[in-house]
Amino acid sequence: MGKLHIIDHPLIQSKLAVLRDEKTDGSEFRELVSEITMLLCYEAAKYVPLVDAEVKTPLGISACKVIDGRKFAAIPILRAGLGMSDGVLRLIPSASVGHIGLYRDPETLLPVEYFCKLPGDIEDCDAFLLDPMLATGGTGSAAVRFLKDRGVKKISLLCLVCSPEAVNKLLIEHPDVDVYAAAQDRGLNSDGYIIPGLGDVGDRMFGTK
Repeated sequence: MGKLHIIDHPLIQSKLAVLRDEKTDGSEFRELVSEITMLLCYEAAKYVPLVDAEVKTPLGISACKVIDGRKFAAIPILRAGLGMSDGVLRLIPSASVGHIGLYRDPETLLPVEYFCKLPGDIEDCDAFLLDPMLATGGTGSAAVRFLKDRGVKKISLLCLVCSPEAVNKLLIEHPDVDVYAAAQDRGLNSDGYIIPGLGDVGDRMFGTK
C-alpha cells in the first residue's frame, strides 16, 4: 500500500526554507528545486533491491552489492516539473525521461491533458513522477493514470510541497503509489493554491507571470 513520506532531513528542510522565501531569485530557486528533488529521489529509491557482485579493486576482490538491472524513468509534469528532472538524473544518470503535459483549468480546477511523450520501454521502468506542488491532487492523479494505462507498475510521486486534500485524493484513487514530499502544508486557498506554499513554482523558476 502506498503512503505519504515527509522527508524531514535537516538539509531538505533548510533548503526548503530558502525556496519558500519570496526574495529567492530564479537562479537559486532552480538550483534548490534540483537539490531537494535529488534528496527526495535518494529516499524514494530505498526500496530498490540489490544483487551480489564481485568487483576487482587495485588491491584485490571486493564482495559488493549492485542494483538488480532494473530501468528507471523520470516523468516531469509540464511545465514546473521540468525543474525536478535534473535532480533525478544527477542521482540516476541512466534514467530515461518522459513528459506529461497537463494544466489545471482555472474554473473547474480539473486537469486537462495537452501533451504526453514517454519512453518506448516505459512499461519496464520504475517511474518517478515529478510535480513540485501537489495541490488539489487532480493533476497528479491523472498523470498516475496515464502511466498505469501504459503499463507502468511501480510509480513514486515526488513533490516539494503537498496539501492534505491532494494526498487524500491521490491515495484513495491510487493506493499503490508512494508520495515523497519535503512538507505537507495546511491546505488550499480559494484559487486552489497551497498555503503557505511556494507561490507559482513555474513562474518563479522560469521568470514568467
